[in-house]
Amino acid sequence: MKLSAFSLSLFAASASAFSLSATPVRTAMTSSSTSLFSSPTDSSTPPPSSTASIAPFAKPPRTILDPLPTVYVYDHCPFCVRVRLALGIKNVKHLLHFLANDDVATPTSLVGKKIAPIFQLPQDDLVMMESLDIIAKIDADPRFGPTELIAPASGRKDIKAWQKSVQTLLRTLQRPRYVATGLLPEFQQLDGRHAFIKNHQLPPYDKPEWKGDGSPENPGMDMETKLQLYAEAMASDPTPLIEDLNARLIELEDMLYCEHYCSEGGLSLDDIDLWARLRSITIIKELRWPGKLRAYMDNMSALGDVPLYDEMAL
Repeated sequence: MKLSAFSLSLFAASASAFSLSATPVRTAMTSSSTSLFSSPTDSSTPPPSSTASIAPFAKPPRTILDPLPTVYVYDHCPFCVRVRLALGIKNVKHLLHFLANDDVATPTSLVGKKIAPIFQLPQDDLVMMESLDIIAKIDADPRFGPTELIAPASGRKDIKAWQKSVQTLLRTLQRPRYVATGLLPEFQQLDGRHAFIKNHQLPPYDKPEWKGDGSPENPGMDMETKLQLYAEAMASDPTPLIEDLNARLIELEDMLYCEHYCSEGGLSLDDIDLWARLRSITIIKELRWPGKLRAYMDNMSALGDVPLYDEMAL
């Protein structure tokens, strides 16, 4: 894969660190991009005949608190997306505060450490972390609309096993693309991109090998090497990895109950977790999404008011 000098400069302090010729950016509009202009109550794509009797989730009326709750997030973070998706599904208006990836001061002032998501409810003088705890709070409190709209997790082992099976593949494809787009809010500045690269290893390296443990014997990999590995990952031909992932997506579609819910019984924490992780895959260009799985991605994006990455995919 050829990468522009600008894209490679996102990894380094200057564009001259790497020099590869540019490749054109995709301009075609996807179904997910058109959903950005739809209202939260627009109906989803009609299900195929095999699931014609399965009704999509009925979104509750809009809830607007005064003052609004705030969620502190990183855009790429699936745990942050869980909370954003749950608030969108419940139709709760909220403020999004996108943290720069190198911003330690803001989350530390709120909860004592660098972490996201963080949920802030001013009227209760409440600040809390941990995505599932936040979701439990907003789904149990009638101030956020009808309660218990999101069913508990089913404990499915097949989807968990699938997620584990693609972990290395996704890290290889997704992590360099997060910083290479130059578009995600947490990576708008060089310090934010470097903070991510410093702390997020690429396969086949493990975390102790990449970060070290602070000891003289294991100081971790130097930053120049990390930058070079990220740049090489973006410049390499992704075709074999994408073909592998295409096959894995077909496997996942077979596990999907319907294009509205991943598990039988309606919308649940299964969907909150699965979709939040799958969203990151849409930053990878030229994937072939199976029909039902693609419809699921688009339906949940519209329902939760969380956009996909198709228009910035690399």
